[in-house]
Amino acid sequence: MRDVVISKFKASAALKTDFASKNWEQVAAVVRFCAQTLQSGNKIMLFGNGGSAADAQHIAAEFVNRLHKTRRARPPLAAIALTTDTSILTSISNDSDFSFIFSRQIQALGKPGDIAWGFSTSGNSPNLINAVTAAREMGIATLGFTGGGGGALGPLLDHHFTVESEEVTRIQEVHITLAHVICELIEEELHLNR
Repeated sequence: MRDVVISKFKASAALKTDFASKNWEQVAAVVRFCAQTLQSGNKIMLFGNGGSAADAQHIAAEFVNRLHKTRRARPPLAAIALTTDTSILTSISNDSDFSFIFSRQIQALGKPGDIAWGFSTSGNSPNLINAVTAAREMGIATLGFTGGGGGALGPLLDHHFTVESEEVTRIQEVHITLAHVICELIEEELHLNR
């Protein structure tokens, strides 16, 4: 059991380190882009399915509240998880189709200058593809975290990070670390931690 536990942690750490080495410049560019978006009064809409839904909610909370609780309070940053309103999610699923649960919300809540940020380990979830398509049609920038080759979602995204793994758990571990890093650096970029 000891060796299995250690090997899982090593695999996660190696994948994260490799990802950071290959993508740090793109991470920096996305941080600047997101910071400009928030500073201009626009918002970030986050969404995903399953564990990725939890990641979307988690990061939306970090933006609205703050990432570092030990630092001074900062102004809230405009972010919303499109995964949390059960009445909206179930009514769209019941009356129309589950594949439109995020695109309908983007059409209702989004405006040009916002960011639609999707999390998908496969990159092939129809509801994320529809959401990104709707965002693009509205002039909303798109950011996505995927795994493997990025699936059908990858080519549709303005800003795309894909984790080179087929293991859902490892992909999600990189996604949440990356999202934390982006959030932390946005706080720094906007001078909110001084």
